[in-house]
Amino acid sequence: MKKIITISLLLGSSLLTSSCEDKLFQEPQTSKVLNNFLRNETESEEYVNAVYANLQNSGLYGLYLIAFSEIQSDNTYDEVPANDDGNYGQLDQFSTIPNNAIVTAVWTQSYQAIQKANTVLNRIGSITYATDATKQARIGEMKFIRALLYFNLVRLYGDVPLVTQETTDPNAYFGQGRTASTQVYDQMKKDLSEAISVLPATTSQPGRVIKTAAQGLLAKVHLTLKSYTEAQTLLQAVVSSGQHTLMTNPADVFSLSNENNKEIIFAVQFASGVNGNTEGSTMFQQYAPSGTVSGAKGHNLPTKSLYALYSSADKRKGTYLTATSAGTPWSKKLTQPSVITDGGSDVVVLRYADILLMLAEVQNELSNPGGAAATLNLIRTRAGLANTTATAQSDLRTAIDLERRFELVGEGHRWFDLLRSGNAVSVMNDWFNANNIQIRITANNLLMPVPQGQVNTDPSIKQNPGY
Repeated sequence: MKKIITISLLLGSSLLTSSCEDKLFQEPQTSKVLNNFLRNETESEEYVNAVYANLQNSGLYGLYLIAFSEIQSDNTYDEVPANDDGNYGQLDQFSTIPNNAIVTAVWTQSYQAIQKANTVLNRIGSITYATDATKQARIGEMKFIRALLYFNLVRLYGDVPLVTQETTDPNAYFGQGRTASTQVYDQMKKDLSEAISVLPATTSQPGRVIKTAAQGLLAKVHLTLKSYTEAQTLLQAVVSSGQHTLMTNPADVFSLSNENNKEIIFAVQFASGVNGNTEGSTMFQQYAPSGTVSGAKGHNLPTKSLYALYSSADKRKGTYLTATSAGTPWSKKLTQPSVITDGGSDVVVLRYADILLMLAEVQNELSNPGGAAATLNLIRTRAGLANTTATAQSDLRTAIDLERRFELVGEGHRWFDLLRSGNAVSVMNDWFNANNIQIRITANNLLMPVPQGQVNTDPSIKQNPGY
């Protein structure tokens, strides 16, 4: 997947586009071209790869999505809020407007990728593959990606339009409005359950979705919905699969020379110096402190308060994140590229450490504090720390929450963790108070605005409260 075959976006009309008119729906301009495509296994494989390629886009895992799901939290902040027209700064300061470029790109590019996945799923049934197992695997991969995108959308925006069919006439979707999040979650669960049944346990091509990725993502969906028993069953299935393990040394998890290791369950693939330097990302310099490297923007930097919480004995301090000589923390999970605009670090979506921390959480919620502590200690031991002293359920909640911050910082989980726990408002207001920042949030700040262009184009798509 490192050398992804990227098919032009002109091959398929998308539900949402980012044209200069910012239109929600457009007449399909190239349906005849697409109708002459996806007729055999070779063409199907190219289009499947194009779906993976869409995950590299800046509105998804190429740049914005990770910041989107961290910078609103107490984990990271924007060093210079005025940079890049204030788009990151608005997220950081809870002053986001519906015309924010990040808000628009995440929404739009998610639906572009969903449209491509829908196209594959609509057409692959009539295509003959040399082996049916490969065909079924591709179906599972597309359902996983569609579920992943909807999972991100519904947690960020709330109710969103649910489209599971190929959009051959985008105008037909005018007036649909936003689908209730409960129905969107039902579709995710259906997609992921079906994916689990057809995905292989392993793959010879790094970057492809495997069975444990679908199990892990479905577990996270159930955890978000507080369906703890269902989540525990899936998480234990990942553990018992034997496909994954923790790296002995935290430094090995994100090393460029050790990508797609046994801890990585699913990652969006990037490579520096490939295809005319088009397969890398700009994330390293965007998320580097100002003045440290060429093009550094200081977006999405770890907060000084989080950095100070790490014990000096914690192997992750100095490995996952470090600080400049001036005391500004920054992430070491991204490797500085040799081609400055073309970073090669993969973006990890799901890894085994997250599985274990989720398992500890559900064990604790299911009144198994001993099991929760034992699972939590697997992460702490790898970090060089003593076992947790927490024994009561409430204390273990706090300990697991903090360990998730230490282990997963910068990977796009913290804001979603705060939403899942119901603590986002209280945690952020306490953090603002402690840092003498004159910002206070309410429940209206927990969802992002729907992009203004979408609301303007289709009146049935209503704006979120507070915007």
